[in-house]
This record gives sequence, structure tokens and C-alpha cells, in this order.
Amino acid sequence: MDNALSVDKRLVRTSFDRAAAGYDAAAVLQHEVCKRMFGRLELIKLEPAALLDAGCGTGNATAQLQSRFPRATLYSLDIAPAMLRHAMGRSSWWQRARGRAPKPVCADIEHLPLRSQALDLVWSNLALQWVNDPPHAFTELKRVMAPGGLLMFTTLGPDTLKELRAAYAATDGYTHVNRFIDMHDIGDMLVHAGFANPVMDMEYITLTYADARALMRDLKAIGAHNATAGRPRGMTARAALARVEANYEQFRRDGRLPATFEVIYGHAWVPAPRVTADGRRIIDIKTAPPAR
Repeated sequence: MDNALSVDKRLVRTSFDRAAAGYDAAAVLQHEVCKRMFGRLELIKLEPAALLDAGCGTGNATAQLQSRFPRATLYSLDIAPAMLRHAMGRSSWWQRARGRAPKPVCADIEHLPLRSQALDLVWSNLALQWVNDPPHAFTELKRVMAPGGLLMFTTLGPDTLKELRAAYAATDGYTHVNRFIDMHDIGDMLVHAGFANPVMDMEYITLTYADARALMRDLKAIGAHNATAGRPRGMTARAALARVEANYEQFRRDGRLPATFEVIYGHAWVPAPRVTADGRRIIDIKTAPPAR
């Protein structure tokens, strides 16, 4: 991956910490995609004993996950401590008293402090776009999942914020929008990580704004700062920002400026090991072709 597009995890943590208090009011896209994810989950029969909300944010999926799987132990993971505190604050006193509150885990998805094969379901809504090494992240997620477990996630594809990227393109040589991975490449990563039967889907969701600064304020409010290594390190000059706003105007339609989000939906299963009739595990041994 281009070093300029690598994500500064410390900045990601700080940005989401600062955004935690006002996140829910601004996270229109995140809430909508979460709702659509649950619609897809309803079609799948699964009774997990333990599940992980990977990148839980302020816990907008907590109540529904607990309602859908009332007997399961829920682990809520986020890289930002303030986000995690808000998520834990959603639990009622009786849930805490009965030990039914989610178990908080403050950690990076790329380095999970969980034992292997501990989970039957991993749910992750719009968090995987913040990882630097997606193949490793999927391998790490599979490590903590039991055979027969389900990984269900959403992330963002390459057309996300294409208007903003275009508006910045001619202003300087810095990166201003995070990099996003193509749906087909994600499917390949899942297979290489050892998942089975990956199902990938995509849709565009477009939000509209009165002006470019309103979009930038929304992105800041949800902690979605430019966290790339190639970002500009100081305040953007007023003249440069004016050029970005002027460039964005080419996309105005019906009096509003669009912001496109390419939302990718995916799910895949952890295959059960193959066994012989007497229960012994089958291990495939691959040999190199004979030399010619």
C-alpha cells in the first residue's frame, strides 16, 4: 500500500475520542447502514454463544444485537476509549447487575486481544476501512472465530467521497481522502484468509449538503478526519479551501451538493474442519509438481 495512504492509528483514536459525545447526532450514514445490515442478518439462521461488535463506536447496534441474541455474550470492541465508554453507557442497571452488559474491549481490529476460536459471530459496521492491512485483519478475525462462525460486515468502496476527492485533486500534492478497497478484492482477501462462501454486495448512498463546508463539518463530527500519512500537517490555507469549495460546485444538482458513499456489504463463514467417518480430521497436503 502507498505509504501516503496508510492510516495513522493514533490520530484515528484521538479523532473518534473527540467526536464521541456528538457522534450519534451526526452519524446519519452509519445508523442507516446499521439498519440495513440488520435486515440482512434477519435472513440468516444463527444462534451464537459469543459475538463481537468490532468497531462498535457508541454502541448503536448493541440493543438490537442483544435483542436478536439474548443468550449470547456480547463483546464490544473499539479503538477509541471515549467511544467505548458511550457504548457501555447504553446498558441498563439491571443488565449490569445480572452480568448481561456487553464486555468492553479497547483494541485495534488488526490486533485482537481475544483467544482463538472464541466467537460464533463477528459483526462490524463501517469500521474495516480504518485498517492498514486488510488481509491481516481478516486473518485475525478468522483466528478468533469458531468453525461454523459467521463474519458479517460493511465497509466503504473506492467511489466513496469521490466528489470531495475530485475537488481536492488540483489544489496540492497531499492526500485528503482515505483509500477504500474494491469489493472484489475484499472477496479475494476473505478466501485467502480461510473464510468460505463469501457473499459481497454493494450499493451507493448519497447524502446532500448546502455547501462543501457542511460536509466537512459532518465528517469532523463523526471523527472521520483525514488520517492518512500523506495528509497536510497544518491548517489548510483559506485560499486553498476556497478552491476546493469552488471545485466542488461542479457537482451541484437541484441546489444541493452530493456526497457519494459506496457501501459494501459482506459476509462469510468459517468452514468446519473436514473429518473421516471415524471423526479424524482430514489435512490436505500439497506437494510441489515434479521437476522437469
